[in-house]
Amino acid sequence: MKTLSKYKVIGLMSGTSGDGLDIAFCEFEKKEKWTFQILCSETVPFPKKLGKKLKNSHLLNGYRLSLLDVEFGHWMGEQVRNFVQKNELEVEAVASHGHTVFHQPSKKISLQIGNGWALHAACGLPVINDFRMLDVQLGGQGAPLVPIGDKLLFAEYDYCINLGGIANISMEFQGNRIAFDTCPFNLLLNHFAEVCGKSFDKNGKMARKGKLLKKVLRQLNKLPYYRIEGAKSLGREDLDDYLKILEWSEEHKPENVLHTLVIHYIVQITKILRPIPGKKTKVLVTGGGAFNTFFMEKLNDSLDEDMDLIQADPLLINFKEALVFAFLGVLKLRGENNSLSTVTGAFRDNCGGLIHGM
Repeated sequence: MKTLSKYKVIGLMSGTSGDGLDIAFCEFEKKEKWTFQILCSETVPFPKKLGKKLKNSHLLNGYRLSLLDVEFGHWMGEQVRNFVQKNELEVEAVASHGHTVFHQPSKKISLQIGNGWALHAACGLPVINDFRMLDVQLGGQGAPLVPIGDKLLFAEYDYCINLGGIANISMEFQGNRIAFDTCPFNLLLNHFAEVCGKSFDKNGKMARKGKLLKKVLRQLNKLPYYRIEGAKSLGREDLDDYLKILEWSEEHKPENVLHTLVIHYIVQITKILRPIPGKKTKVLVTGGGAFNTFFMEKLNDSLDEDMDLIQADPLLINFKEALVFAFLGVLKLRGENNSLSTVTGAFRDNCGGLIHGM
């Protein structure tokens, strides 16, 4: 493909939290550095039946998983087609993260469903997906992938934290971009909110009412994941270790578990955040967890006085991941690396993704 200076691409993000599909129509321009705009966006909730299938996708046999792969790809394509028609857009390509079913890089697998050909056929646009697998085969974690966007689109921030189903952090260290998953986030918070009949703990209200389970906090902080050095990532499969500690008991009421999880997350995230000498250190927080008022207050209270917690625009909070996957698609179209070995632990930087229909 001819290398351009300006691209208009749709990014799709179906996060581990499983609440819906984020669609962001973005414009990127390359001059001395990259600039971007989110021109229009929306989140489409999953239909109840589809959402349930996605949530339980890791339990399906191979045949049913293949059917869901195509069904989900077709559904995403329909949403893209409706989005493009409604907003009268001219789009060069669609870049899709897909829905993660398995993530076990130690076994060389990381599966995101949402079939690229089905998506392409339903929306009629070129589609780029399967961004993780090349990195995994090169010995990497295949995650997180957002840090290339942090490096090239958000360089003014010293730390970029994303609070989705899993929390991850990205930063510059000794001249290289490094990043890793710090701890779970909404996957566990939503799980215990659902015990109370709510899809999520709005503004952290239930967590705020709870009390700290000190023994549970100590057990969580001792989990083996936190002793791993260097590139590392969490998948849904890893949550069993957490759930065993958080098993239901009279003391482990949902509000107490939610409160304790928030404090646990604060402990793990602030272990990494350090002021940068000689400047006000800027910390950008995005992802759905940034709307958890209780967590954000606790995080702000825990930061060094020389650190500035940036209140991101709600548009960026909601759609940063979709924006960055659109950008990963642009880099793929240009044949440029979109996965950093300093982040994932792969033996080289690489240009991941498969292109359908171009």
